[in-house]
Amino acid sequence: MKAGFWVAPEGEDAAMTVMPIGAEPSLSTRKLNYLATSSAEEMIRRCRRTAMLLPELADALAIQKADQPGRLFDITDFPDDDRELITQTLGEGEVAGVAALPSGVLAHIQEAVMAGVWRVRFTDTDGRLIADYVEVASIPAAVRQACAALAGSISHGPVPAGAMNVMPVLTEIGDRIGRYRDGDPAHIITFSLFPMSPEDMSFLQATLGAGPVQLTSRGYGTCRIIATGARNVWSVQFYNAMDTIILDTLEIADIPSVAIAAEEDFRDSEARLRDIEEAYFK
Repeated sequence: MKAGFWVAPEGEDAAMTVMPIGAEPSLSTRKLNYLATSSAEEMIRRCRRTAMLLPELADALAIQKADQPGRLFDITDFPDDDRELITQTLGEGEVAGVAALPSGVLAHIQEAVMAGVWRVRFTDTDGRLIADYVEVASIPAAVRQACAALAGSISHGPVPAGAMNVMPVLTEIGDRIGRYRDGDPAHIITFSLFPMSPEDMSFLQATLGAGPVQLTSRGYGTCRIIATGARNVWSVQFYNAMDTIILDTLEIADIPSVAIAAEEDFRDSEARLRDIEEAYFK
């Protein structure tokens, strides 16, 4: 049996390059209390657009629902200092990734330390920044937009020699895709519960194909969430500290729950953001 459903060609990890948000080191290597430094005090005095943005974000969080569209805040034309201060203020949360839109535009996604607040930067086919947003949502709209054009059914060729259980799995996936409606509970197929030969896994990969979204969640351990080429079918793999797969699943859902902000996250993030505004921006 292969190590997991989603195995890149020749066993190499699939590349997921996220556009750097700022020039500073990652959150894990820089001080968490940047806003308390003298450098931040001077920047805050200069960056009034950031000071005006924060209460708007908090107001949006106060009314945001998990099952409703989010709200975008365009910061593309903000001065560089303002956008850097926004980067420092929001920080880097658990979820990051990329979504390739049908137009060829690539959305680079980074959750803030306040769950339900996202930084989304769009680059064109030449890698040039074309838009920069802060979004309040359960998941950025770009993720759903990228998946909207995926096929709503699956088809396949002859089953290869050596296959064992791939056909029942494909039948189950096809049935669940056809019956799935937005808001339905996720249906999870766990590969550790039944034997799958290498031929099974290769044929399953080839049939489903690669999709346009890759996300990584680093909450309790690492979880990699990858869209397949079939609508609402996701590879969701959990890894331990040694980067070994400990749970390998396919999830039939709109968006896997491990990647999205829950209702209570919006309220908690609102309170946290208002505390930051009160402490440093007034």
